[in-house]
Amino acid sequence: MAAPKKGRRSPGGQGRPGRVLALILIAMVALTGGMFASGRTTPRLGIDLAGGTSFTLEAKNEPGKPNAINPTNMNTAVGIIERRVNGLGVTEAEVQTQGDNHIIVNIPKGTNAKQARQQVGTTAKLGFRPVLSVAPGAKTEPTPNASSSAKDSGKDKDGKAKDDKSKPSGAPSASASAGASPSSSASPRQQGRPVTDAVKADATPSASAVAKDDKAKDEKKDDAKKDDGKKDGKAKEPTPSPADVAALQKKLDALDCTTPEGRAKAGEAASSAATSDVIVACKKDGSAKEILGPVSVEGTGVSSASAVFDSQQGRGWLVQLKFDSSGSKKFADVTGQLASKQPPQNQFAIVLDGEVVSDPSVSTSITGGQAEISGGFTQASAQDLANVLSYGALPLSFDVVTEQTVTAALGGEQLRAGLLAGAIGLALVIVYLVAYYRGLALVALASLLCSAILTYTIMVLLGQAIGFALNLPAVCGAIVAIGITADSFIVYFERIRDEIREGRTLRPAVERGWPRARRTILVSDFVSFLAAAVLFIVTVGKVQGFAFTLGLTTLLDVVVVFFFTKPLMTLLARRKFFASGHPWSGLDPKRLGVKPPLRASRRRPSAPVDPKEA
Repeated sequence: MAAPKKGRRSPGGQGRPGRVLALILIAMVALTGGMFASGRTTPRLGIDLAGGTSFTLEAKNEPGKPNAINPTNMNTAVGIIERRVNGLGVTEAEVQTQGDNHIIVNIPKGTNAKQARQQVGTTAKLGFRPVLSVAPGAKTEPTPNASSSAKDSGKDKDGKAKDDKSKPSGAPSASASAGASPSSSASPRQQGRPVTDAVKADATPSASAVAKDDKAKDEKKDDAKKDDGKKDGKAKEPTPSPADVAALQKKLDALDCTTPEGRAKAGEAASSAATSDVIVACKKDGSAKEILGPVSVEGTGVSSASAVFDSQQGRGWLVQLKFDSSGSKKFADVTGQLASKQPPQNQFAIVLDGEVVSDPSVSTSITGGQAEISGGFTQASAQDLANVLSYGALPLSFDVVTEQTVTAALGGEQLRAGLLAGAIGLALVIVYLVAYYRGLALVALASLLCSAILTYTIMVLLGQAIGFALNLPAVCGAIVAIGITADSFIVYFERIRDEIREGRTLRPAVERGWPRARRTILVSDFVSFLAAAVLFIVTVGKVQGFAFTLGLTTLLDVVVVFFFTKPLMTLLARRKFFASGHPWSGLDPKRLGVKPPLRASRRRPSAPVDPKEA
């Protein structure tokens, strides 16, 4: 008798079915409470149900770069496009690769489709701009009137102190790689110098100072034109007037980089500016805002960039970059200019799509076409900066090959159609269960209700935790799960019926039929889960929603059968309605084909055994 007892040791055994039922009921209550506590009681809907816009971008190689389409470049492009979409204020957008050369962008409803198309379809703009002025990222209060500000700001020491404070501590610095020699021939009258002087003049706006600065500007303008004519014949950009500088300072004061909306607005304005314009931009983390001079080096001048760990000199993670011949010359010129200036005007900003991703300082002219950026990088931050720099030379362009707009009405119709299909399928299952299993249908329906509650609450919570969106294929997966879950109940019910056909009463039949049904259910669910896992791995886009939902409901089917259906059957087997084989219980011996002579014939051979034992 010891062996049968061991075989019956399972969740929901005869001695403790109530405890197991209480456990799963507590889990259901906890999940439901967590759903209401999160403030969201409906699943997050995908673009095909909630409405929105979907773009398909096709990557193309630039001339002379036949092997540019590779996973690294595509993933970098996904990160750039995702940042652009987030800059539009979209919090539930999906950006992912599809195949080898396509990127899918799904943007929910409420987003300007025309603006989104312009953002995702244009090539990223990367450039190196000199830093003219730095201020904290928060909005600056308006300054007093001209007379009072002239009195308060007429001291050069205070102005210098403000400049020193404006430079963030621990900022990255740029240095020359091995073999690069400093250059001392850089002229102080190069591009960006007049703007810097104008910013300084704005900090000390006394009448005499302005008059002197205007005269100095005129002289420098003439000298710059002469030098440029002798050097390369290029016309120099005109020096901004005090009014222009004041307008820039006003724009800088009004800018609030601490909010995503402020950074998005500043990035849009900066990215649309010409390369020769002076701009106002935010740092990526919103900690500072800066006035930046014209672009000194285009991002296309960067030939390569990589993140490396310096173990020899103990500088930690740094970013190494190489320039082509044109970029190398321009970078040497601009670093030569910046090296002779005071902070923060000895910094250059690396600007991507109007956003400052880094602003290292320069202490010497960097020649030779190679440079290193170091200073407090982690592996992740160094790799991110290297990817940004590499994207400036990314030989890829993207074309919008398809654009599909799904209205909320169409999404609602699809959702209603899916729910209607699910309701019809569920109704057919219920009719079948009631007609064939009668009283046992109550057990199946209670189990289906338990599975539905668990599935719904988990989907709502996953929408906030990992961004899971319920799309139409996911709804199809949930509908298919109804059949998978009902199939597990049918397997168990049929095992119980087989035991009753062999002449056993209900309580032993429930316990003896469970081990056989358990093995079948586990094998069946394992195959379903394996198919869902493979489908999720090898597919992309909306099909993954179907695979994810199918896998989730398959796991929940195992939980429900083990911790709800089996304990519930154990409790019902003790009730007279089921134990006596009532015709409406679904366990009537006559309906199951059990014949009394069969039971009698099995009892007769056991009688002669007693005398032998005596």
